[in-house]
Amino acid sequence: MPAKIIDGKAFAATVRAQVAEHVTKLKEGHGITPGLAVVLVGEDPASQVYVRSKGKQTVEVGMKSVEHKLDAETSEADLLAVIDQLNNDPEIHGILVQLPLPKHLDEDLVINSIAPEKDVDGFHISNVGLLGTGQKSMVPCTPLGCLMMLRDHHGSLSGMDAVVIGRSNIVGKPMAQLLLGDSCTVTIAHSRTKDLPDVVRRADIVVAAVGRPEMVPGDWIKPGATVIDVGINRLDAPERGEGKTRLVGDVDYESCAAVAGAITPVPGGVGPMTIACLLANTVTACCRANDLPEPEGLTA
Repeated sequence: MPAKIIDGKAFAATVRAQVAEHVTKLKEGHGITPGLAVVLVGEDPASQVYVRSKGKQTVEVGMKSVEHKLDAETSEADLLAVIDQLNNDPEIHGILVQLPLPKHLDEDLVINSIAPEKDVDGFHISNVGLLGTGQKSMVPCTPLGCLMMLRDHHGSLSGMDAVVIGRSNIVGKPMAQLLLGDSCTVTIAHSRTKDLPDVVRRADIVVAAVGRPEMVPGDWIKPGATVIDVGINRLDAPERGEGKTRLVGDVDYESCAAVAGAITPVPGGVGPMTIACLLANTVTACCRANDLPEPEGLTA
């Protein structure tokens, strides 16, 4: 029996609808409009597309959207001044600095200059520490989206064996912390893990976030396991015409789908959930800033 496809696009639409409903409640009941500020430095085409999409979806759910577009040559002092201004703006509840930054800027310094309570990307060292110790934090958007989809599919994750392939600070490590928080038994694997196929084969849940196209074949997957593919890799596709490409994940979709119980596709799986969770994090940050109950189902 083929795997159930976990439709991230449809699930993200549901999350956005929940966000919009809560935004309406905040406006009508408390006179508060959640505000999200995005800072873009330079002219990276992929970043520009992503920022436009964020701005569009922020407005669609009824939130305030602010964009600061800075030249690629912007100094560190000028960038930090913009962030300081946003930190002190009571109408801004979430701040996101689009990565990557130009090479002359210190990403860690910039990220850690954002007020932790407004760090809706969840990258600030304070939020990393809070998540790692099981305390209330801002949670990175992509792992949060993965967790939401897993909870929706399985209900309780308690006692399940999970393997996260990839140890990045953005996905792998926070994903493992979130799964631990839901009482999974968690292994973080990576390219240097000994007997990696055997490690993956024992998992009820596989989260592939290693950044290598189609690295995980179907014979690594335990029959009936749930596969969450975080990878977004662009490969040449000459069969589609000269210069054409196709998007693939970190798992070989066809062979894994033949074995798994459920799987996310690429595209249309984890990707759409990232911006949806960014919006959810902004609403959560707004509620916390105003000592209001957090929206149910929109955070870890």
